[in-house]
Amino acid sequence: MNELVMVESGNKFTHASVGALRGFEGKQFVKEVTGATSCEISFGTLPSGESVPFFHSHKGNEENYIILSGSGKFQVDDKVFDISEGSVVRVATGCDRNLKCTSEVPMSYICIQAREGSLVDYTMTDAEITQRENLL
Repeated sequence: MNELVMVESGNKFTHASVGALRGFEGKQFVKEVTGATSCEISFGTLPSGESVPFFHSHKGNEENYIILSGSGKFQVDDKVFDISEGSVVRVATGCDRNLKCTSEVPMSYICIQAREGSLVDYTMTDAEITQRENLL
């Protein structure tokens, strides 16, 4: 299982890494290490034929699953549908969810959990173009 490690942090940022995603195994949550205050992010991998060992629902947070590799099935309550690399699935509060890897290769995914209905401003309604010397 990969371990999330702190790479560097400053007054306004935290940089952590789970290492190479290609060989990532297991489940890793990042909130505690990064100090995030607006969402929880986790990396997960399911071996071929495996599913998350339980159904679950959330009371206040929606989840957004981004499938990075492999393919499988996703279930929300009684609805089952196919997912594969590039799929993005948002699941609302108050419903059961689970996923299963059906591909020969492991299915890796990122799950972002945040308070449902809390996103007011985003992209350019929350951003402004600034001027700064480019040090890249």
